Amino acid sequence: MINILLNGCNGKMGQVISLMLKEDPKIQIAAGIDTNPDKFKNYYKTYKDINEIKEKADLLLDFSHPDGINKIAEYCANNGMALVVATTGLSQIQYDILRQVSKKIALFQSANMSYGVNVTVELCKNAAKALGNDFDIEIIEKHHNEKKDAPSGTALMIAKEINSTMNNSLEFVYDRHEKGARMHNELGIYSLRGGTIPGEHVIIFAGRDEIIEIKHTALSRKIFAEGSIKAIEFTAYKRPGYYNMSSLLKEICS
Repeated sequence: MINILLNGCNGKMGQVISLMLKEDPKIQIAAGIDTNPDKFKNYYKTYKDINEIKEKADLLLDFSHPDGINKIAEYCANNGMALVVATTGLSQIQYDILRQVSKKIALFQSANMSYGVNVTVELCKNAAKALGNDFDIEIIEKHHNEKKDAPSGTALMIAKEINSTMNNSLEFVYDRHEKGARMHNELGIYSLRGGTIPGEHVIIFAGRDEIIEIKHTALSRKIFAEGSIKAIEFTAYKRPGYYNMSSLLKEICS
């Protein structure tokens, strides 16, 4: 049995994961952490401050807010606890902190926990290798009206992976208002917010007289919860190191 702490347990994703793990024979939520601990009556004890927790755990799953990531990473490093970070909107400084922490513990981080999204990333990388020099590349992402970060972490992840196949030669452009004509080395990223859209990403490869679109649509938050559960099982007893969804998929497919 893997015992976990769930940070952000009273958020939308936290509640989906709580429901999915309630009867899970392999993973048990030992305790939760949330800035609003009394919002829901969970079947596990919920704390406002992580340092108040007395329950023992093997791993912490973080589905919260970037502001708390430093404290969470420090707690896990000090307690020898594996960490799965599913929180988006992290800064480069925070990514660097996670890299340092991964020298002490097993740390899994992904801007998107969906299998389908990560397969989409691989498709985009292959398309960029074949078409990137002759096609313009643009990304459109859509999410619900309560999402705080824009562009989405997933859109940035896709853009960075495409750019890596292009020798990091592309310049990200987030708004074309009064920008003038498009430059060939630009990669445009656009954000739409509205309603209850769980998540949609469209990657457009526009060439002369032809267009290729690669699209992923999330129909519910369950896909992210399912990926998070796989990440927990993958990471819980790993040696210290920095892991991601590519590491998980590689192990599954090997």
